[in-house]
Amino acid sequence: MRRRQANIATDPEAFEAFYRRHVDAITWFLARRVDDPHTVADLVAEVFVAVLDSAHTYRPGLGSEIAWLYGVARNTLSAERRRAFKETKLADRVGGRRPLDSDDVAQLEERIDAESVARRAFQAMAGLPDGDRAMLELVVIDQLTISEAATALGIRQGAARARLHRARRTLRNVPGIDPFVMEGMR
Repeated sequence: MRRRQANIATDPEAFEAFYRRHVDAITWFLARRVDDPHTVADLVAEVFVAVLDSAHTYRPGLGSEIAWLYGVARNTLSAERRRAFKETKLADRVGGRRPLDSDDVAQLEERIDAESVARRAFQAMAGLPDGDRAMLELVVIDQLTISEAATALGIRQGAARARLHRARRTLRNVPGIDPFVMEGMR
C-alpha cells in the first residue's frame, strides 16, 4: 500500500484511483461540517490538491488511508475557517460599521427623507442620453459653470448649453421633480 501512496503525487492513474476510492467519503465528511454546497465542492477539491502536496507524509503503519485523508480534510477545513474568519474581521474593519442607536437611525431617516427629491432627480437623469446627463450633473450637482462643464466634457460652450437645455426640458416633464431644484440643486 505504501508504494501506491508514494505514487499518487507523481502517477496520474494512481491518483485517479485514490481519488475515486475516497471522494465520496471526503464529500460526506465535509458535508457534515459545512452547509454550503459550493463550499463543500471547493473544499473537496482543496483536500485532493493538499493530498498531492502531502502524499509523502502518509505512513501506513500509523493508520488507514481514510484516517490520514480525514486528517488532511480537517486541516483543509480548519484553514478555510481561519481564512473566512480573517476575511470577515477585515471586512468589518474596512467597512467601519458600528451599530446605530435610535438617534442615529432617526437622523439618517431625516436625511434620507430630505434627499428624496434629489434621488428622484437622479433616477430621472438615468434615462437621459449620456452627454445630456453628464452636462446636467456637472452644472446642477457639481456646481460647475457651463464653460467649466464644457471644458470637462471636451465640447464647445454652445453644445454644452444645448445639452443642458435639452436635459432640463426633459426633466421638467417628470412628475415630482421641482424645476427650481433642477436649476440649482446642491
